[in-house]
Amino acid sequence: MERLRLRATGRFFRYCSNRSLFDRRLNTNSENSIHNSTSGYAHGFGKDCRDFHFFSDNHKRNVQTCFGFLRYQGVTFRDSAEKCLLEKTRGFQYRGFGSLAAKVQRNPSFSTLNYDDISYFKEILGEKGVIEDEEWLATANTDWMHKYKGSSKLLLQPRSTEEVSQILKYCNSRCLAVVPQGGNTGLVGGSVPVFDEVIVNMSLMNNIISFDKVSGILVCEGGCILENLITFLDNQGFIMPLDLGAKGSCQIGGNVSTNAGGLRLVRYGSLHGNVLGLEVVLADGNVIDMLGTLRKDNTGYDLKHLFIGSEGSLGIVTKVSILTPPKLFSVNVAFLACSDYFSCQKLLMEAKRKLGEILSAFEFLDSKSLDLVLNHLDGVRNPLPPTVHKFYILIETTGSDETYDRQKLEGFLLHAMEAGLISDGALAQDINQASSFWHIREGIPEALMKAGAVYKYDLSLPVEKMYDLVEEMRTRLSDSANVVGYGHLGDGNLHLNISTAQYDDGILTQIEPFVYEWTSKHHGSISAEHGLGLMKANEIFYSKPTATVSLMASIKKMLDPKGILNPYKVLPHS
Repeated sequence: MERLRLRATGRFFRYCSNRSLFDRRLNTNSENSIHNSTSGYAHGFGKDCRDFHFFSDNHKRNVQTCFGFLRYQGVTFRDSAEKCLLEKTRGFQYRGFGSLAAKVQRNPSFSTLNYDDISYFKEILGEKGVIEDEEWLATANTDWMHKYKGSSKLLLQPRSTEEVSQILKYCNSRCLAVVPQGGNTGLVGGSVPVFDEVIVNMSLMNNIISFDKVSGILVCEGGCILENLITFLDNQGFIMPLDLGAKGSCQIGGNVSTNAGGLRLVRYGSLHGNVLGLEVVLADGNVIDMLGTLRKDNTGYDLKHLFIGSEGSLGIVTKVSILTPPKLFSVNVAFLACSDYFSCQKLLMEAKRKLGEILSAFEFLDSKSLDLVLNHLDGVRNPLPPTVHKFYILIETTGSDETYDRQKLEGFLLHAMEAGLISDGALAQDINQASSFWHIREGIPEALMKAGAVYKYDLSLPVEKMYDLVEEMRTRLSDSANVVGYGHLGDGNLHLNISTAQYDDGILTQIEPFVYEWTSKHHGSISAEHGLGLMKANEIFYSKPTATVSLMASIKKMLDPKGILNPYKVLPHS
């Protein structure tokens, strides 16, 4: 054990660093995996209690907190949420987040599925690849939050790029609309039908094609589940540059199609920088091979970037080539309290300067976020009892030298406490406590769902302005809703959530379009990492000028003239 004295308050942090946290964070076979704790999985907490020892100049206070370890139970976040909340969410009306869902009209140029269509698909996919089962379709037609529900009568499961090509070629010739679907973990209605579109589910295209241990380049099919890729790479001594709460369900093709961000963006950047190549099937069935594995290739237009973040509206991603960094074994996790948002900003600035290359995550949540997790998730304890602070910061460092990294983090925390940026804090003593810290941050979406109805907004904003929107929304809604703010402070991504007992048009009109207008006024983006989907397709002008949207529409028209790929999503209808 080692003690770190924070002289400004006479308080100590105490923690143990004689074992590597990273081993278990990325080892999904370990029952103590921190990796699993960030996934929102069902948590099984043991009775392994640890003491946090806080020392002041005049007295010593021991706070015993039970920190359990996570046991992976083979249940994804989406599965557990559905099982735990199904009875509750069945009472929800199937409706969109905003007014757009009520305005959408089915495109009359699209054909209606008939018996001959089904017979053709069975010829190329076999009976097992053509799903007409009502219960299966009910799940595939509904997003995991139970807010959007389509009426598709057919789900197709191709096993190869050639089969995807044959499906799209036929659908294009018949003008049958298609919705590509991966893990169906999206939050903006982008992965489910709006009407009767044919669902092309990619889950059977889940093979790892190759991995180069020298370069760290992974090539795989688009239906690979993110967590399975993380496990594979962990065994090879590498990690995925992408880490999401929905990793147990989401697929890499969907991640690429939505340009998913997540917890590691502050360290490794976006998928635009990590994806080296793609194989994509266009609406007419043509296969575009951009599956390069070179880090430098400056021959002509880099077309893969058109498809990263296009949400399946330009083509279906069938294969991905991605650069993966080596696994580092020195990991530390700290859970800190700040008295005001300005201190959070200053702490971020200091972390970037003083932690530099070892900073791998910088997450923030407000007191209302912590209250939701403590009240709605079993087994969660406040790491900093008994005081409730206004803001909390979770910092993770990842490096290669345990002694150097520890000393660097200790020096940073000492400086931050002396400067008054931190009012309290705890360093993970062991893997169990580190897991519990991550569970607080990653458990917020699940807690929000258990609390009732929730309006979710994923926004990019200048860091200094992020929390102003939360406060203005609280003033605007008063006591009619619980406004919660949390997110990736390290890259300026706010997750604004408005929690209410039930969905209410009156509350929605108070939220929209105000939230979009405010974001636009402060030069932000109405979609940081979740995409536009159906929810925000008509709101794109708040973030992009008309000329830019017109160019996007021209590209869509060129690559998908009949508009069959994921219609009603991403781009406005007019």
